[in-house]
Amino acid sequence: MQRRFQNPILSGFYPDPAICRVGEDYYLIHSTFEYFPGVPIHHSRDLVHWQQIGHILDRPSQLNLDEIHPSAGIYAPTISHHNGTFYMITTLIAGKERHGNFIVTAESPAGPWSDPYWLDADGIDPSLFFEDGRAWYVGNRGKANPEYEGQCEIWLQELDLSTMQLVGEQYVLWRGALNGVVWTEGPHLYKIDGWYYLLIAEAGTEYNHAVTIARSSELTKGYEGYRANPILTHRQLGRDYPIMGTGHSDLVQTQNGEWWMVLLAMRPYGGEFYNLGRETFLAPVEWEQGWPLISPGTGKVESSYPVPDLPLQRWPFQAACDHFDGDTVGMHWMFLRTPRSEWWSLSERPGWLRMQLRPEQINQMANPSFVGRRQQHMNFLAQTVLEFQPQQAHEVAGMVLIQNHKYQVQFVIDGAQQASVIVCRNGEEETLAQVPVSGQRQYLRIVAYGQEYSFFVAEQPDAWQPVLENLDGRFLSTPIAGGFVGTVIGLYASSQGQASQTVADFDWFEYREVAE
Repeated sequence: MQRRFQNPILSGFYPDPAICRVGEDYYLIHSTFEYFPGVPIHHSRDLVHWQQIGHILDRPSQLNLDEIHPSAGIYAPTISHHNGTFYMITTLIAGKERHGNFIVTAESPAGPWSDPYWLDADGIDPSLFFEDGRAWYVGNRGKANPEYEGQCEIWLQELDLSTMQLVGEQYVLWRGALNGVVWTEGPHLYKIDGWYYLLIAEAGTEYNHAVTIARSSELTKGYEGYRANPILTHRQLGRDYPIMGTGHSDLVQTQNGEWWMVLLAMRPYGGEFYNLGRETFLAPVEWEQGWPLISPGTGKVESSYPVPDLPLQRWPFQAACDHFDGDTVGMHWMFLRTPRSEWWSLSERPGWLRMQLRPEQINQMANPSFVGRRQQHMNFLAQTVLEFQPQQAHEVAGMVLIQNHKYQVQFVIDGAQQASVIVCRNGEEETLAQVPVSGQRQYLRIVAYGQEYSFFVAEQPDAWQPVLENLDGRFLSTPIAGGFVGTVIGLYASSQGQASQTVADFDWFEYREVAE
């Protein structure tokens, strides 16, 4: 029986995938928006099994996310390899003074990566194209004197690799496949069999998302759209179809000659809601009469396909429980915005994650004492043990489910010795449930079955008592909360606006999928 793989190949908040092959090795990167470190990089040899090897933007000197709005930050990075150097180019959305496109480089995909080379380039979603020793910038921008709101164009300009600056004439390549289309973006250029192919996304990164393509015999002009565009979309399948919003893609050819596409899509559940965010899917590609055919036979992204014709590469088993025994937190952990101080430690109490209570709060556009990881399953269990001796009633520590600072759930122990579930919808907080607790050691558990989230506390292992059961979690999804990210779950501590010397210690954190 032929082996098959399951989509998505990366579950949870991994949007805007871009891929690069170097020999037998494949590298995959994604947008990270307001989260730090920025741009996780994964490695694979079979396109199905991926292992994270680092973050490209892992230093404050590379990434200033101070006070940015939710779903601003790092947009649509792309990765290339040319003459022994890796290039990552991306957009930072962070207000007028820090907005822009930049490149970082590295000799190894695991880093270290350089500090940014900033470019004088309008728009977002840049990529690079290399040919005959020359480099070219390909990007999106709003059309000058647009005929309607959201009209954009894809443009090209040469990049001088010696100065890392754009030079020479700018060329407008294409404005998209459909009349009246909005948000033509995410461009990638390829040269295949003598043709230049321009692959883009159209119609916005939600339900109407689509992939379209044009080609030309000349790099700088003459692009004609494929008459069968869009080459991929699921907008005709309904808002509750199991895979929706297909788009923002990249093509890769294997060393064996096969073609594959990585793309983003969402898996709605509980209606049209997708708490997991935009995830990374993989689909086969064949070429027919000079144009790509995505998912031959069905024309839609399937939940399962035969595996690529590549040697199977499984990575070492990753334990579901993090015991905080290392020198640094694991690569799956993220911070909100750029941390400017060492408010966490793995050495002050070895084997524990110690977090300082600071005035910053999770419902502010700040860098709170919060470290989180992506929710990656519709049905999951997350739990931790906390040792915490609050000195004031307003001091809190525990767990948080967050979509952004206005849409979240805080599950915390406070200075009044209560375990509380506090829901924030559209910036309005409401305490839905409280139970008294005693002692300084508490076990906290969150269990989700679909869109129902339940919260439990215990003072002894497995002596769980419910705090709140079956909370409707659909407000943690983009259709309600807005933005471009998925739900993140993590550990939190705050003195809520007051100075404090208190710390919160977490012995371990477990996250795993559970059967329905």
